[in-house]
Amino acid sequence: MRVIAGTARRLQLKTIEGLDTRPTTDRIKETLFNMLSFDIEGSRFLDLFAGSGGIGIEALSRGAAEAVFVERNGKAAACIRDNLKHTRLEDRASLMVRDAVTALRLMEGRQPFDYIFMDPPYGRLLEKEVLLYLGQSGLCGPQTLVIVESDLDTDFDYLDQTGLEIVREKVYKTNMHTFFRRV
Repeated sequence: MRVIAGTARRLQLKTIEGLDTRPTTDRIKETLFNMLSFDIEGSRFLDLFAGSGGIGIEALSRGAAEAVFVERNGKAAACIRDNLKHTRLEDRASLMVRDAVTALRLMEGRQPFDYIFMDPPYGRLLEKEVLLYLGQSGLCGPQTLVIVESDLDTDFDYLDQTGLEIVREKVYKTNMHTFFRRV
């Protein structure tokens, strides 16, 4: 896994061994950032279920003003710290080692993020819990784009309870990105 573009372009990123994380492939990451590329510069980016930090680091490399990484796994959090140091992007990053909803609660009162990305473990409905929270949170403003990476079987049939709506979907061979905004 590597950084695709920007100031840290081509730098390799560490990942933790085992099945605890599932890094987004370079091809999917490149497709995602090609869709977002014009608006990343100067943005505030939140990377939930951050794993090795590849998505948030890509945002920082492409000019995001700030990225907050949330990862509860201690080994993965250490990997994020190493990757931020290796890419020399740690001065615009912060890391919260805790579960996603607790981290969101602790951040309440801050200005809204421009992008909130999450890649939770598949099949546990963790994205539902976070989307329900974000629909009522000040961290998710009217211009915030929420992006969920999920498996192809993920169903957002509860969306009417969240205050969010789907604005775009990008389907890949084995997973998809679903984009949400406030209604």
